[in-house]
Amino acid sequence: MKRSLVLAGGGMRVAWQAGVMRALEEYGLDFQHVDASSGGIMTAGMLLSGLSAKEMCQRWPAVDVKDFGSALPPGDYLKGPWSLPAIGDADGILHKVFPALGINDAAIRARAAEPGAVEGSFNVVEFTEKRCHAIDARDIDAELMAAGMSLPIFLTPLRRDGKIWTDAVWTRDANVSEALRRGATEIWLIWCIGNSPYWGNGPLEQYVHMIEMSAMGALLADFEAAAAVGREFVLHVVRPEHPLPLDPEFYLGRVDADTLIAMGYRDARAYLDVMSPEGLAKDAACTAMSDPPPGVRFNDTLRGETGGHPLVFRATVVLPTDPSGRPPQFTGYVDHDRFGGRAFIAGGHVETSGAEVTYRGRVMLDGVWQDLAVTRTLHDDPGPDAWMDSRRASLTLGDATAELGMSLADAAGLLESIEPVGAHGLVDRAAAVAGFAANGLRELLRRY
Repeated sequence: MKRSLVLAGGGMRVAWQAGVMRALEEYGLDFQHVDASSGGIMTAGMLLSGLSAKEMCQRWPAVDVKDFGSALPPGDYLKGPWSLPAIGDADGILHKVFPALGINDAAIRARAAEPGAVEGSFNVVEFTEKRCHAIDARDIDAELMAAGMSLPIFLTPLRRDGKIWTDAVWTRDANVSEALRRGATEIWLIWCIGNSPYWGNGPLEQYVHMIEMSAMGALLADFEAAAAVGREFVLHVVRPEHPLPLDPEFYLGRVDADTLIAMGYRDARAYLDVMSPEGLAKDAACTAMSDPPPGVRFNDTLRGETGGHPLVFRATVVLPTDPSGRPPQFTGYVDHDRFGGRAFIAGGHVETSGAEVTYRGRVMLDGVWQDLAVTRTLHDDPGPDAWMDSRRASLTLGDATAELGMSLADAAGLLESIEPVGAHGLVDRAAAVAGFAANGLRELLRRY
């Protein structure tokens, strides 16, 4: 059996894919071929440079997302909007993002030339011919990798030897056909481009919708082409339940790499828990997502120590403001030397009993699942500051226990991190946050 890993794009949001890779690595999956398009090129570049999934998760939070865009020469901006080559160029990706992520094109080529090496392919469009090229890892270079992520309007293309190279997302965002051409009998598609029925207004959302349509159209065409020639293969898909936050939210600090990585781990574990050997049907439903119910997302960080070493618990909570929606859930991690550093949480959910609120989930430690519970008692104190009345919590993870507390900085971070989810437009987004502010954490959780 030959297993291919097909990494779709998603811009800067592909930090999510690092969490997916952590879960797949823990599960024991290995791949004989890795293919990447658009933002997925970063994930493939890290893997084929020799990084482990754990190292990928460690590197992403250190990336300055503002390095994804670098300024053009001042004269280009004087040409006016109708003659502007792009908003920026790929120099920041080449000279800052790739090194920060540990992506090394020389190492990729060297490793690809070794006997028995994992095969790699990077999708880049050559604009002159209007053709997508799946460039082999033995022939790839950093400039072509960056060109494969250079989305028109936002980044200038690569001009080389009379040809123009740019992002492949408009022709394909997941090259299943290349995996099949290389003999794959099992394909793991890692998909983080949105695919929900929601149609948004405004140029940004509709630009994203165009990408979604192109990506899904090409994916379905690959499925149909394989079916037409009787090409059988098993398909597995890891994707978010709800569309991920768009790149501007990451760029503006409304969501961070830690949150996206934890989401990826959660989503991969959710699929691994229910997957069947037969895989999924090869149709549009395999990547389908739904909009989350209106609510808010915030980060709850607590710190303590156990065994003489510091411990950090972080939960990114999604709290519906309408109790008719689904119960509160969270993603996150526990960071402690005894656990080998950062351990991500699967199956995170929130339970309430009287004044007690408990975060529950499971964490894999040394190859064994351990139950996690973090409980805090919220005082019966009305108002939006109810959460501040209970800054302490108790943690149990396997046979380890710890008393945790919230610093003033972490309390300020919680307030700063509050963002609406499942709400579109300024009015709906403001209403979601206002519902949280008016009722407070304790009152909203009490409804569940």
